[in-house]
Amino acid sequence: MANTETALKEALAAIEGATGVALVDYTSGMALGTMGGGKDFDLTVAAAGNTDVVRAKLRTMEHLGLKGQIEDILITLSDQYHLIRLLTSRGGNGLFLYLVLDGKRANLAMARHQLKRIEEDLEV
Repeated sequence: MANTETALKEALAAIEGATGVALVDYTSGMALGTMGGGKDFDLTVAAAGNTDVVRAKLRTMEHLGLKGQIEDILITLSDQYHLIRLLTSRGGNGLFLYLVLDGKRANLAMARHQLKRIEEDLEV
């Protein structure tokens, strides 16, 4: 089992093209941990903003009566991928991993696979 810091370090180091990662509480919008980003990309602000994305999707699913669970949400920009993976592990309710990928270097399928593995090992 990995703690938050170890999981974030692993995501940033092991996922090709990863430029930032955060563990986020979508009930409060607060980032519980961040790694990467930079002066031109504030992960704390991005985490809070993507909380609105998660809440909106959950609300829409409820209105539609959809019973499935969200595995991940993908936002594609012209030069980046933003991957949001809701935690389903014990103790992870209300949390998501947020991963920012360089669109030119990332393998999206592998990134999704590796983020799922990291989520499974994460102890919160």
